[in-house]
Amino acid sequence: MIDLRPVGYVIGLLVATLGLTMLPSFMADLLAGNGHWPVFLESAIITSLTGTLLAMSCANGVTAGLTVRQTFLLTSTIWITLPLFGAIPFIIGATNCDFTDAYFEAMSGLTTTGATVLGGLEALPEGIKLWRGTLQWLGGIGIIVVAMVFLPELRVGGMQIFRSESFDTMGKILPRAGQIASRISVIYVGLTLACALTYSALGMPTFDAVVHAMTTLSTGGMANTDSSFGIYGAGIHYVGAFFMFSAALPFVRYVQLLGGSAKPLMRDSQVRTFFWIIMVCVLMITAWVWGREGQVTELAFREALFNVVSIISGTGYASADYMAWGTFPVVMFFFIGLIGGCAGSTACSIKVFRYQLLFASLKAQIRQIHSPHGVFIPRYEGRPVGQDVLNSVMAMFVLYILLVGIFSVLLGLTGLDFITSVSGAATALANVGPGLGTEIGPAGNFVGLNDTAKWLLAAAMWIGRLEIMVVLVIMTRRFWRE
Repeated sequence: MIDLRPVGYVIGLLVATLGLTMLPSFMADLLAGNGHWPVFLESAIITSLTGTLLAMSCANGVTAGLTVRQTFLLTSTIWITLPLFGAIPFIIGATNCDFTDAYFEAMSGLTTTGATVLGGLEALPEGIKLWRGTLQWLGGIGIIVVAMVFLPELRVGGMQIFRSESFDTMGKILPRAGQIASRISVIYVGLTLACALTYSALGMPTFDAVVHAMTTLSTGGMANTDSSFGIYGAGIHYVGAFFMFSAALPFVRYVQLLGGSAKPLMRDSQVRTFFWIIMVCVLMITAWVWGREGQVTELAFREALFNVVSIISGTGYASADYMAWGTFPVVMFFFIGLIGGCAGSTACSIKVFRYQLLFASLKAQIRQIHSPHGVFIPRYEGRPVGQDVLNSVMAMFVLYILLVGIFSVLLGLTGLDFITSVSGAATALANVGPGLGTEIGPAGNFVGLNDTAKWLLAAAMWIGRLEIMVVLVIMTRRFWRE
């Protein structure tokens, strides 16, 4: 049997820490004088006390390190447990959510999906707004650490090519994962502060600037208004697009940039490919809107840029209802949401590097068919890619498509229409946020869905955020055998 005490100990510490992160929301309500502050004080006490007791009860089983099975279990259960406690302020607070809606909102926040069941956001207490931003901000840094420390070691989805001990870049071996994680945390905080200051300088209210900076750098996308970014001007749209793009780049490249070398960032094939995908999509949608409106406007380019970056990075902000732009942009937004950003970023979905490996493998296979006696090895950034990596990537693609189909069917069985079912399944697995259609599109939210559909979507968010394979491994009988 697996010794669960080390897993429980770490989860207990994280739950206790989550309770402490409720205190800024407590202070926000206290300073605003809206009388909502007891909610976060009570939530913080409940959460911190429960986490502390759990950690203390499991402390006698702590060893020097975790086994592979314990690491799989820890990585999976963290993202189930934390939303349970993150949901408390939504249940006892001004939102008066039932357990289903509260858990959905907390899961969406921590997985940085950005799908919401809350309406009338402008009228919510400051503490609730800040808590939504805090959940996403914590989820953003959390997934970077998972992607850089855990997934490469667990050999999940091809991430093993980014193992820090052997990832040689520009002639220098990167520091070990723990050192990278600490440096990335500093960079994450710095970028968040820079984003908040820039938003504020361009006229966004200070409180909104702070919350939106947190949900921008986490590529979460939860806004403080029902209109998302539609109420803001051109400057804020361009700044938002810049920081969403920055958050979707590999954070390890920022570590190297601060170390005095810009070459790794400039020469990273992921970054170049990601940039060109965005540019091509923006130009195509801009041209479409220009032709549709019969005039060339800066607004069309800006809205195309902002919304393309938002969807492909998995942020989910909207500056306009792109469902009204016609069929072509809608189809494009659906598919770019399945691309995602770069590995080692806060971005979501399949990730650019997996598409690169897929095409490298296809290229080698085509050459092999043309020259049966030749030896053709897929390469990534000039280095040969092992068969284990390719197998892992192929499995990821197959499972992703399969799960989109399964969740679509299940959502359809709950009574949802075809567009809502398919786009809901895809956006939840990709952790993008808004789906398609009038109900869950950029101008709507998820509050009108039935409870069964919300639980299915919450499960899809969890599976998608953990790169699918981690969750499926712990569901096998062999995992639990002696």
